Amino acid sequence: MTVDQILKAKGRNVYSIFSNLTVYDALKVMGDKNIGAILIIDNNVLKGILSERDYARKIVLKDKSSKETFVHEIMESNVFTVKLSDNLDDCMQLMSEKRIRHLPVLEDGIVVGIISISDVVKAIIEIQKDTIQHLNSYISQ
Repeated sequence: MTVDQILKAKGRNVYSIFSNLTVYDALKVMGDKNIGAILIIDNNVLKGILSERDYARKIVLKDKSSKETFVHEIMESNVFTVKLSDNLDDCMQLMSEKRIRHLPVLEDGIVVGIISISDVVKAIIEIQKDTIQHLNSYISQ
């Protein structure tokens, strides 16, 4: 299964903000959209990603104010991305090795979607269910 197949099933909604907004503004959007991370896109270019983990570690634990800190100050700017044609095993390996939970999907430098670790796990579970069903059918014959 590929990233494209996951996006076809879940949709290609991408929520993003500008890097010059406050962390508080970013958190409001994340809360409204019920998402755990948001992409930072300026002038149609992916500049970074901000996650709940970033907020906890870079604002709360450092006793900073989310209303006075800008997104560009705490966002992760070294963003790992995937392509529509990448397969699930590669995505899972990248997420595991880099300890990340979200992967923006780029085609020709443009963000076309985002997948999360739960999207990948759900897809793998479905593949395994299909495999088990086929094996059960084969054994039953």
